Amino acid sequence: METFDTVISWLLDLIWNTPEALPFMVVVLLSFGIFITIRLGFIQITRFNHGLKVVSGHYDDPEDEGDINHFQALSTALSATVGIGNIAGVALAIHFGGPGALFWMWITAVLGMAIKFTEVTLAQEFRVTNEDGTVSGGPMYYIEKGLGPNWKWLAVAFSIAAAICAFLTGNAVQANTVADVMQTDFQIPKYLTGLITAGIVGAVILGGIKRIGYVTSRLVPFMATLYVLGGLIILIINYNTVIPSLVEIVSSAFNPKAGVLGVGSGAFIFTLSYGVQRGLFSNEAGQGSAPIAHSAAKTDQPVREGVVALLEPFIDTLIVCTITGLVIVTTGAWDMHHSATVSPSAAAIEYVVNDSESPNTLFFENGVPVNGQMNRYSAPVDTMYTNSAETDPFNGRIENIDTTPVAFNQNNESIEHIYGGVVENGAPLTARAFEIGLSPLAGGGGFIVTIAVLLFAVSTSISWSYYGDRAAQYLFGFKSIFWYRLVFVGMHFMGAVTALTTVWAFGDVMLGLMAFFNIIALFALSGVIVKITRKYFENTEV
Repeated sequence: METFDTVISWLLDLIWNTPEALPFMVVVLLSFGIFITIRLGFIQITRFNHGLKVVSGHYDDPEDEGDINHFQALSTALSATVGIGNIAGVALAIHFGGPGALFWMWITAVLGMAIKFTEVTLAQEFRVTNEDGTVSGGPMYYIEKGLGPNWKWLAVAFSIAAAICAFLTGNAVQANTVADVMQTDFQIPKYLTGLITAGIVGAVILGGIKRIGYVTSRLVPFMATLYVLGGLIILIINYNTVIPSLVEIVSSAFNPKAGVLGVGSGAFIFTLSYGVQRGLFSNEAGQGSAPIAHSAAKTDQPVREGVVALLEPFIDTLIVCTITGLVIVTTGAWDMHHSATVSPSAAAIEYVVNDSESPNTLFFENGVPVNGQMNRYSAPVDTMYTNSAETDPFNGRIENIDTTPVAFNQNNESIEHIYGGVVENGAPLTARAFEIGLSPLAGGGGFIVTIAVLLFAVSTSISWSYYGDRAAQYLFGFKSIFWYRLVFVGMHFMGAVTALTTVWAFGDVMLGLMAFFNIIALFALSGVIVKITRKYFENTEV
């Protein structure tokens, strides 16, 4: 396992986390985004209105081949992309890259719109009809049919990565996030949350894409409206800070400063990298997942579904992520300490001891470390206390016993928690920002984020189950779908009750490989997409 962890960590750094330069996959995706945007004549701008017209049902024909309508296909794909990345990913980008990271998420979204158009149009063009009358499509099909049988190895490689990624990033990680939140906020045992969410996911996905489309077309608008409405109320309350915050976001994108309390380097490449990376994770442009959902749409014109798909990064990143980012910046939540209950052994806590005589012990006087530093999410903590009212400063020590940090008070008694000001990151940071923003209205902001995390994570699992079972179908045949769905539900429960540090990393590696295999095909088929697009708009009144 140690060797496996080392290999996965090395691959993750190579693909996504290069610290002093743009990561490999960020360069690949940005390069293709710029290339295809120019080649298609900035289609994300010139054909945006046509996308709105198609998704509104103007061109719907129930007799067209396919399983779900344009809006249901958009909802299914959005339910996989509008999720934890919109809540936690934005916070992570701002925490490490400062407010300017949000600007680079916007740029990524604009380029991502052209990428989504390309991959979804190709998925429609090369989709196949199954023995039961349903349809299947996605990168594996446009690789094999568009590039020829000599490229089937690439289609197989993509399908393997997609099937694994669906189990992990699209399923187990989502379940784990929900279980953690429900245990932290409501003290609900993880196994109970896992049983409930696995039951919901199973009830939906065992009904196939039509039931998935039916559920997501209702769930996605509801959950997005709830979350966005809460954010807009905060921005209205803090209207006088919105414009200054936008100025700060744009200016710090080119002249960045370090994140909260000096976290991050403050270098331009650091802010750019975090913004682009989180943007790509959020809207999934180029990763090859959304084309699988969109290929099921009822249409006889591939380009029509392509222009529907280009709306996704606009909704996901330019609207939902922007709401999140502005709430975090306008409330100042990203750049302050927050009162919290701290477990000395928590994964986010790190210790720096400047004492050769006691290298494993950090001493505190009046709540302040005297021989080193205690950090949370790479930022130093504020004064620590032994009571939640924060009136009794912590005098004692935190000692590393058998690799587990344990706190002792001045009477040499071990204590489970200490209290004080810490920085937040991820979903907890967004929750804090919503709490601060809605405090003039008697609060409730954290509850909105909790509900959003629950709904977003469950809907993401539902949609990723479809991505995974189409990959399984391609690899093992139509009869494998039912068994894949059963294992998927079981994996959802396991994800809720199991520590997933390595699973997160392994899933992100598979996600990167999916994108890499997909982009190879998109570059190779760029001439095909240009030809299809030109022919459609020459013969269609828009």
